[in-house]
Amino acid sequence: MKNLLILFAISLLTFVEVQAQVEYKVVTSVESIVPNGLGRSRIISGNEEKNYKDYTSTQTEEDNKRNKSDRGSIRVKDFDETKLLNFFNIGGIRFQNIAANDAVISSKINTMIDEGWELAFITSAVESDAGKGDGNGIFITRYIFKRNK
Repeated sequence: MKNLLILFAISLLTFVEVQAQVEYKVVTSVESIVPNGLGRSRIISGNEEKNYKDYTSTQTEEDNKRNKSDRGSIRVKDFDETKLLNFFNIGGIRFQNIAANDAVISSKINTMIDEGWELAFITSAVESDAGKGDGNGIFITRYIFKRNK
């Protein structure tokens, strides 16, 4: 019975240890949909670790003071920036640019998989032209990877 209890404790600790050793990494692609090729398109991958708790305050009915975290300390200076092509050029939408971006993004994903990361989630959004006078827009995609430490 004692041996069974020890075996159960060891297997429980092993399970907890495996669960606690997963890390996540977010890679973001920003592709410009600004007409005439005036925007900037990039893949951004941060290399610094940040703890969200350093920039978080809890609001309560008794204590509802503003979060006065220093924005400058949130900024990351150690990151990879990979150039992509804009969706538009002077002649309009450029499908060749989209295909080129797909190739570069695929290369980034494949490299991360080779490094032991698993693509866990993808989410995307678009802010597009809202009509006359609004020539701004981006297509943003977040790739969320995970791996065992």
